[in-house]
Amino acid sequence: LSDCLACDNCMTSEEGARVFQQNQKELFRILNLNKKCDTSKHKVLAVSICPQSLPYFAAKFSISVNDAAKRLCGFLKSLGVHYVFDTTIAADFSILESQREFVQRYQRRNQEEHALPMFASACPG
Repeated sequence: LSDCLACDNCMTSEEGARVFQQNQKELFRILNLNKKCDTSKHKVLAVSICPQSLPYFAAKFSISVNDAAKRLCGFLKSLGVHYVFDTTIAADFSILESQREFVQRYQRRNQEEHALPMFASACPG
């Protein structure tokens, strides 16, 4: 989130509230609360790891990407995170859906004036 341009083009106001909750200060606040309170009152913490971050950690610590994933997951769980998800599969689905849409638009390019160009992007952050 530190690289987010805060352009608001990728979210609604409801999602904006969720993004506000996703910062380092809030994470550590919840982790500390979870350590102090009854387990029935714990907030469940889930972290998603994007595939682009793992090669950075692997290079930084001279380990394999798989080892970096395991160590990062272990570290987050040792802090008190309940679930750690890899977003690679979500990125793969996004690419497949973009591909499908492009093929459909390309096939309709002669019938529909605005079938092309097709703009697709990911957050620039």
